[in-house]
Amino acid sequence: MNMMRIWLIISCIYLFNNSLSAQDTSTYLIGFYNLENLFNPNDDSLKNDDAFTPTGSYHWTYKKYVKKINNIAKVILAMNDWSPPDIIGLAEIEEESVLRKMCHDSPLNKYRYRYVHYESPDVRGVDVALIYRSDRIKIIRSKPVPIVFPFDTAAKNRDLLYAVAQFSCGDSLHIIVNHWTSRFGGYAPTIIKRNYYASVVRMMADSILQENPRANILIMGDFNDYCTDESISDVLRAGDLDNPEHADYQLFDLMFRLLKLENVGSHKHEDFWGCLDQMIVSRALLDGQNPLSIVNREADVFVSDFMVEPDEKFGGFKVFRTFLGPRYLGGYADHLPVYLRIRQGIGGG
Repeated sequence: MNMMRIWLIISCIYLFNNSLSAQDTSTYLIGFYNLENLFNPNDDSLKNDDAFTPTGSYHWTYKKYVKKINNIAKVILAMNDWSPPDIIGLAEIEEESVLRKMCHDSPLNKYRYRYVHYESPDVRGVDVALIYRSDRIKIIRSKPVPIVFPFDTAAKNRDLLYAVAQFSCGDSLHIIVNHWTSRFGGYAPTIIKRNYYASVVRMMADSILQENPRANILIMGDFNDYCTDESISDVLRAGDLDNPEHADYQLFDLMFRLLKLENVGSHKHEDFWGCLDQMIVSRALLDGQNPLSIVNREADVFVSDFMVEPDEKFGGFKVFRTFLGPRYLGGYADHLPVYLRIRQGIGGG
C-alpha cells in the first residue's frame, strides 16, 4: 500500500511537471499594467518628483516604496496559473532603478526578468517600460520613439517604446508600448494630443507592414481613450473583429469584446468600468496561418479579489489603488492589468 501511494505521488508529480513544461513551451502570456506612479523616494533634481519623497505631499517613504514593489510583484505572479507572464508592458515608471528593484529585489527575482527602458522627457518624470523573462524571450532590438506635437513643440511628452521580441519558434513580435496624454483638463482639449500619438503609432505599424505584410504586431498600453474613441477607431484605425465593416482592417482592438460585458474594465471612473488600456494586434496574429497566434483571438482584464475593494459610493467594487488624491491607501494601482496569450504552432489560435 505504501509503495502504491509513493507511485501515485511520483506519477502526479510527473504529470504536473509535464503539463507545466508543455504549457511553458507552447503558450506565452503577455500583459500591460499601469502601475500608478511607481517612484522611488529619492529626490531627483532633474524631475518633478518632489511630491513622491518622504517630505513631499504624498509622504512617499522607502517602506511604502518597498510595499508597492512587492504588491506589483504579487499581481504579476498571480496573472498566470502556471508561471509568471513572459512579457509585461508597464506605465508610470519613474526610472531604471525601480525596474531593477522590481526584477532583482522582489519575489520576481527567481524568474530571470530583465527590462527595457529609456528615459523620456515627460514633465511628471514617468515612462513606459517592458519586463520580460530572459529564459523564454529574447529582445533582439528596441528603441524609444519621441513624441513632439507640431502644434505644441515645447510640450514634454512620454516616449513610445518599440521592441522586437523573438520566441523559441524563431518568429518575432513587434511590440509598441504606449501611455498617451491623459484626459486631465477635459476630453475635448486633450483629444488632439492622443490623436497625434495615434497617428505616430499608425505610421509605425504601416512601416512594419510595408516591409512584411504578415508581421506580428502588438500595440499595448494606457491610451487614455476607449476603443470607440476617434484616436483609436479613426486615426489608428483599429477595428472590431465582429464588425463586418472592418473586414479589410489590418489592426484589431481586442477590447471591443469587453464592451458587451457589464462591469468589466481595466479602470473605473465613478460608476463606469471601461478599458482605457488596450491590446491591439495585427491580422497575422488572428488568422492562424503564422507560427504565432492569439489564443481564442481575445484579450482580457486580470483581476483577483485582493486587487479590488467595495465601492461604498457607487456600488459594486473598485480598484484597490495606492493613493486616493494624497491619501495613502496601500493598495496596488489605479488600473487593472490587461493581457492576452500567444500560442506557437500553425493554427494554434
